[in-house]
Amino acid sequence: QVQLVESGGGLVQSGGSLRLSCAASGIDFSINAMTWYRQAPGKQRELVATITGSSSTNYADSVKGRFTISRDIAQNTVYLQMNKLKPEDTAVYYCYADIQRRNLRFDSWGQGTQVTVSS
Repeated sequence: QVQLVESGGGLVQSGGSLRLSCAASGIDFSINAMTWYRQAPGKQRELVATITGSSSTNYADSVKGRFTISRDIAQNTVYLQMNKLKPEDTAVYYCYADIQRRNLRFDSWGQGTQVTVSS
């Protein structure tokens, strides 16, 4: 089992910045890709940003130019730098990892971290 632990959420004013972190821990694994999702009250969970093992990235249109996903492969950690935050970015942010352990492939979710942007 691989555990994901998120941190860095909080309350920020519109236009401000936050940096989320997601650290993966476990034994004998590697990460194929890591993704940040978010879910606002009453809405479906949506993809925010993805980074692959080769560090290719993909972003939702709503965050392009404002958010940056990066990873520290040695530390099995992914980051989400969020700038120019808007009230509509308010949501619980979840980390997701596509994991490889020898010939097994599985996934893991973090517990979520709340981001609240006040207007």
